[in-house]
Amino acid sequence: MATRTPAAPRPPDTPRLALLPAAGVSASAFLLFGLQLGGWGHALLALSLLGALLVSRELAKDLFLIGIGIGIVSLTSVAADISWDRFFILGAVLLAAVTVPLLVDRLIYRRRAIRFPWLSGEPWTRLEKGYIVAVPVLGWLILPFYFITSGAYLNWPDISGASELGRFFVGVNFVGTWDELFFICTCFALLRRHFGLWQANVLQAIIFVSFLWELGYQEWGPLLTAPFALLQGWLFSRTGSLLYVLIVHLLFDVIVYLAIVHAHNPGVIPIFLI
Repeated sequence: MATRTPAAPRPPDTPRLALLPAAGVSASAFLLFGLQLGGWGHALLALSLLGALLVSRELAKDLFLIGIGIGIVSLTSVAADISWDRFFILGAVLLAAVTVPLLVDRLIYRRRAIRFPWLSGEPWTRLEKGYIVAVPVLGWLILPFYFITSGAYLNWPDISGASELGRFFVGVNFVGTWDELFFICTCFALLRRHFGLWQANVLQAIIFVSFLWELGYQEWGPLLTAPFALLQGWLFSRTGSLLYVLIVHLLFDVIVYLAIVHAHNPGVIPIFLI
């Protein structure tokens, strides 16, 4: 089994008070996406960024990049909608939420804190390879039960025609890819510059799960999305590979796609137990 370099400890120059504004930024996402409280969410985001500036300039710079992404996403609804206009509007907003922080990091800060490391150069362990196989199996067992028994599949529009099926497939894979680029390679990576692994992981997971709630993973969905978000952050810290976490996420999303189509069109995809 390949050995791994331990996760870097929290930088010694990060004040303990830094956790407060960072938690405020994550909580602002919960207000904006989870509770749909735009005014309160934006106010908390602004206050948290100001607080970060009082604590540490470097912290403020990194939280500002996360705040830019959160702010851009909050400009439009991210509720599941595959109509043509929403398909392109949401796509453009999500692209901007990743691209703008990246450009600020490169062109204004003149550094490379945000990166998208495709591979780390280390082989994946047997356990990591096994997890890739286990993910779609677990999704096959759990996701149809979740979507159908909770009624959460109704948070997605009726998906039956060829055009809707195609747009939904592209949308699911696009959003899944964006999740890893923003929540893991941007939010988690920037938070890791100042906090320990689990502090940073919990903070990114709050943002991740809040977004997924508005997207449609409601009812008892957070019982699935919260562990998934935490696992993705942990796996990225172990593998250092965007490719790995992306494979895991997109395999899971294939089952999400099939399960929601199955829930809307019983009998069309006869591979599930419910």
